[in-house]
Amino acid sequence: MDDDVLRRGKPTCHVEFDEATALLAGDAMQSLAFQILAEHRLAEDPQSQLQMIQLFAVACGSRGMAGGQAIDLDAVGTSLTLPELENMHIHKTGALIRASVLLGARCGRALDAPSLGNLDRYAKCVGLAFQVVDDILDEESDSSTLGKTAGKDRQAGKPTYTSLMGVADAKRFAAELLAEARDALAAFDSRADRLRELADFIVRRDR
Repeated sequence: MDDDVLRRGKPTCHVEFDEATALLAGDAMQSLAFQILAEHRLAEDPQSQLQMIQLFAVACGSRGMAGGQAIDLDAVGTSLTLPELENMHIHKTGALIRASVLLGARCGRALDAPSLGNLDRYAKCVGLAFQVVDDILDEESDSSTLGKTAGKDRQAGKPTYTSLMGVADAKRFAAELLAEARDALAAFDSRADRLRELADFIVRRDR
């Protein structure tokens, strides 16, 4: 939708093929996700698995990724406050990252409510941190390193964390989100080490 020509160093689907193919590919992959959730036993009881399907549906829909993307498209060339920007990204990329964590948490044996709450807090932090770092890299990196067109958000007039806070404050904010994400995992043992590593990677990555 941002009409970029590169993703992960390769031509985007609509550039390599056409817009119809890109739309159909997205539709097919989303349908496949629901197929996988429905046809494999992922939780100990059927009710939990139905909750997982509902969680993913909300994350994809108007209260999640689709709604956040609509806000993003409408925000081009406008000024947003930091709370408005955070709301947009919580409902965009953040919704799917949060769903990924919570879906994993619901697989197998059920966790208690405090544990799920801590994982939800972790997921919100890393989801937001992902976008903050993405905005920083868009300002500081180059297209060959990023695998996508660097500086495109600024050129398009999109509100970003770096345009609202400046690069230095955005970096501090990302570090704060990482600390909060790791704090949310404090009650977990080594089972959460992969989540800790993921949070570190999200904030310290260079692409």
